[in-house]
Amino acid sequence: MYRATTRAIEVTVLPQFVPDQSEPDRDQFFWAYTIEIVNQGPETVQLISRNWIITDATGHTEEVCGAGVVGEQPVLQNGEAFRYTSGCPLKTPSGIMRGSYQMVTEEGVGFDVEIPAFSLDSPFVKRVLN
Repeated sequence: MYRATTRAIEVTVLPQFVPDQSEPDRDQFFWAYTIEIVNQGPETVQLISRNWIITDATGHTEEVCGAGVVGEQPVLQNGEAFRYTSGCPLKTPSGIMRGSYQMVTEEGVGFDVEIPAFSLDSPFVKRVLN
């Protein structure tokens, strides 16, 4: 599990390789990741948008931005949590994801919340020992 806290907003990520949606012989690898966002601070906040940076094993990087997450822009009061699961395809058997959520307080103050970098590793990763 990967974890980061920004301005009392805790983000945890649990990635999992999905073999039944992957085709290694065709260079198609798929991961699901479950994210939980917990508001541990006194302010009510709303998640407005997301920004992902996805890098595969060859170093190819793709940026994905959009409104909300899984079609929602959740509002979190103190102590509330929001959990969702999404997925990521890659053409390599490993990679890394990182990013941020753009949040806003009830007073209209915007800020970014770190999504911790997390590793996408499949059983098909070839390790080379020197």
